[in-house]
Amino acid sequence: MTATTAQQVIRVGHSPDPDDAFMFHALANDKIPTGNLKFVHELQDIETLNRRALNGELEVTAVSIHAYSFLLDKYALLPTGCSMGDKYGPMVVSRKPLTVDDLPGVKIAVPGTLTTAFLTLKLLFESIGAADKLTYGVIPFDEIIPAVASGQFDAGLIIHEGQLTFQNQGLHLVRDLGVWWQERTGLPLPLGGNVVRKDLGAETMKDVSRLIRQSIQYALDHRREALDYALKYARDMDVGLADQFVGMYVNDWTLDYGDRGRAAIRKLLGEAHRAGIIPNPVAVEFVE
Repeated sequence: MTATTAQQVIRVGHSPDPDDAFMFHALANDKIPTGNLKFVHELQDIETLNRRALNGELEVTAVSIHAYSFLLDKYALLPTGCSMGDKYGPMVVSRKPLTVDDLPGVKIAVPGTLTTAFLTLKLLFESIGAADKLTYGVIPFDEIIPAVASGQFDAGLIIHEGQLTFQNQGLHLVRDLGVWWQERTGLPLPLGGNVVRKDLGAETMKDVSRLIRQSIQYALDHRREALDYALKYARDMDVGLADQFVGMYVNDWTLDYGDRGRAAIRKLLGEAHRAGIIPNPVAVEFVE
């Protein structure tokens, strides 16, 4: 009898959203061989994953780029799996028409203080000289649109598929932060990424990186199959809208940040440090 080598368990945290489900379809459903690694998926909202990452709980996890700035001792960024807002991104929406200059006077629902959306909102407030006038409340991301529509909040900072469906609730766009960032810097807005725990060691980190890239490539090559799986996580979206949303956040950027994507991360975190939002300079470290 030949002894079998036990597989090393790699717990992967990601959001229960169609773009993440699409990206991880091949790994979640045994579409690609993973050798001596066994991937176990844990689905939670991004702010919960951000908080768990602060404690180093998961071997691999999706995190906000904002949160990554506090994780440098534990995690390295994978070159694959990023969510990049290329002339689009998190949106500030409101129940009645507002301008950016009106925002210091209203209470805004936000999906978490470690999200990149919140970081970018703070940079927006700084740009209008109102850094100390941001009033907000934290609620789960999928409750923000109903909370604004019902009048519980004057405005909301929306992420994920709400960016495509908010008008169905009669809400108004105040500012698309991805557009604002691109106009300000000429760069896309890096929203989220995948990180891997450094204590796994260099070889395992590289294996994880390679397999996640293969999973993303498999989804892009078998789009309808992966999309059918992702539809299970699509709230209030038909297949066409889900396909549009997946295309926004799983694309060439997701296979690799590239030089421009890496520059975008350094620019965002550098601006945040300059504004005092992030306390320390961030030396971005990628798994190569």
